Formats: sequence, structure tokens, C-alpha cells
Amino acid sequence: MASTIVNVGPIQGLDYVGLRPAKPLKLNSGRIQIKTRPQRLFTVRASDGDGPIGKTRLSDAECEAAVVAGNAPHAPPAPPKPAAPAGTPVVPLLPINRRPRRNRRSPALRSAFQETSLSPANFVYPLFIHEGQEDTPIGAMPGCYRLGWRHGLVEEVSKARDVGVNGIVLFPKVPDALKNSTGDEAYNDNGLVPRAIRLLKDKYPDLVIYTDVALDPYSSDGHDGIVREDGVILNDETVHQLCKQAVAQARAGADVVSPSDMMDGRVGAIRTALDAEGFQHVSIMSYTAKYASSFYGPFREALDSNPRFGDKKTYQMNPANYREALIEAREDESEGADILLVKPGLPYLDIIRLLRDSSPLPIAAYQVSGEYSMIKAGGVLKMIDEEKVMMESLMCLRRAGADVILTYFALQAARSLCGEKR
Repeated sequence: MASTIVNVGPIQGLDYVGLRPAKPLKLNSGRIQIKTRPQRLFTVRASDGDGPIGKTRLSDAECEAAVVAGNAPHAPPAPPKPAAPAGTPVVPLLPINRRPRRNRRSPALRSAFQETSLSPANFVYPLFIHEGQEDTPIGAMPGCYRLGWRHGLVEEVSKARDVGVNGIVLFPKVPDALKNSTGDEAYNDNGLVPRAIRLLKDKYPDLVIYTDVALDPYSSDGHDGIVREDGVILNDETVHQLCKQAVAQARAGADVVSPSDMMDGRVGAIRTALDAEGFQHVSIMSYTAKYASSFYGPFREALDSNPRFGDKKTYQMNPANYREALIEAREDESEGADILLVKPGLPYLDIIRLLRDSSPLPIAAYQVSGEYSMIKAGGVLKMIDEEKVMMESLMCLRRAGADVILTYFALQAARSLCGEKR
């Protein structure tokens, strides 16, 4: 039986009209033909108002046959080339093969090629605690409080966990009556920090708790170490106290102890002390490159821990020094540090990158109180967009090489990343 070629023509008012054959198609001499006379019409529209394109219930072979017959469905026309503003000069194309802007031309492309990511998991939330029951605002740090350790602390941690921040670091405001020249309260098993750790671990067993290992909150002199009568900070004697402090924190349930004192040899001594007490699982985050910075002012107000005399330049690093950070990093690595920290953060992006490129260990950055307060003040004065500058500053710390960021913006930034309003 001879086959007849189907020739489908347009019908007015339809975007596309084809014919549905009664029997299967077959190939003959390279052309698609139909054995019998077609029996009914079918319609395929490229668009149907604002709704989705309707399906025709045709087989793949039938759809292909219609296209081969010259009746492809209409699609929206190509958009016109946007016009340049009047007066734009007509110039020849630049003879360049690479145009990096091509990969930036849409949000989807920018997202696909983004090299650095930021998530709540990258944040460690510094929290100030005190013996009182009320949460006391810190004047120099808008939005930050000295939290009552029984209630306010637990509530703030709960808020942070709700948006994916599951790491905190505790800083205590110690009553003056408990301070002395050797900082003995630092290793009191029933002191403020050990009590707070036990409370939080009972409530949130999987919470990662970092602690600060230094004597300044407990010292009547306000320094990170024991002060000799001539003003010299005693190194080895201070390290002895720090070891007892770290063990007390580990005994309470701390996951990561963080010596911020900048004494020589303290990482190795603390590692030995922890291991001897059975705390091999407790990590050490060393303040490897902690600079004698002017950005710490609001923090010292929060804890009332300003030095009673002098400054901290004999043990904290000179802000002018770069290579010295490598010396500190190599010592901390060899002594058993698990994480290397740079403090402050944003003014020291070069140091973060230096340690990132030279060490296989995780790198932490501390966006300190002065950085936080400047952004807050700029936002209040409407000089900057606080939210955007906050997120940009955190992304820059990540881009420089920080794996984790200690930031007072942790809760606010995590809410922003999660799409919540403050």
C-alpha cells in the first residue's frame, strides 16, 4: 500500500497546528510518511497566557514528525538588543579574548562562580557573663550585654543555635573582691566560667564551648600574666597558672581552650597538662598572632580589665611586624596547637593569609570589639549600611583564609544568612 506525505498548513488563531496520524509513522526514503489519512487535529502552543505550556500527549516520534514537516511550535521571539543611551560613541570592539565581566552578568552566574562561602557554622559567638541575674548592656558595644550566667546566657545560646551558630566562647566579668596579683580565681573549679560551662553542657551537650585562657580578668593588675614589682610580666610563672586554668576549664566540659596571653611556651605546657589529666580530646586554639592593638578598648570596658599601669606591648605583638607571625605560628604548631588564631581580624587580613598559606592547621580570626563598635556606630550615624558592611567584613575574613570567625555579629549575621529579620 502506498504511503502519502502529510503536509500540515497553518490554521488561523493557533500558534501551531499539526496532524495526529491514526497509525504509527514509518520512514521511507529518508522522509517521514504516514500510511493512512490523518484523522484529527492537535494544537501545541508556545505560551498560553501566564500559565504553563499544556502537554499534547503526543509521542516523541509524533512531535519529531511535526518538526520535520516544518511545523515547529512557536517560541517567544529573541529579545531585542538593548539600546545604548543617546550620545554613546560608536567604537570598534576592543581586541580582547577574555572578558571577566561575562561571569558576573547575572546573580545566578555570580553565585555559581563564588569562590568563598559564609555560613553560621563559620561563627564562634563571644559572650560576656557575670554573676548577676540581669543582662547589663555594654555602652561601648551596642547590642552586647553582660549576660546573667543562669538565664541570659542560656537564652542567648538558644537563639544562636536556632540559626545554626553552635560555637561560643566565654569571657567572665569577675568581681574585684576575687581578683589578686596571681589570678588564682582563674582555676577555681566552682568559679564563674566552670559553672557556666557545666550549665550549658547539661542543657546543650553538643554545644562547642571555647574558653579564654589568660589571667587578665582575674588579675588585680589587669595584665595577662603575673607582674613583678618592677613591672615585668613573669613568663614561666604565668604559664604555670595558665595550665591550672586550662585543666579546670577542661574538667568542667570545655571543648577548646584558647590561651590568649601570648606567653612563650604556653601551648606546649598546656598540652602536657591536659594530657596528664586525661583530657587528650580537648583542643587548643592558640592566639598565635595577637597584636598589641588599639581595637580592644570596648572589650576591656566590658570586663573592666584594663591594665592598672603600662600596656601589653612586652608580650603582645608589634602591629608593624609581619614575619614575626611566622615565628609564633611555627612554635605553636610544634607545641601541639590545633587551631591558630589571628587577632584583630580585618586590619590583619595579610597575617590571616600568611598563616593560611604557611600552615595546614585551621585558621581562626577574631573580629574584635573595636571592629564591631565601629560598624555599629557607622550604622547608627547612617554613614554606612550596617548590614551590608557587616556581611562584607565577615566575607573578607573568610576570603583571607579564616576557617572560623569569632565575632560579636554571630547572631545578627546568622539571622541575615537565614533570611530572618532582626
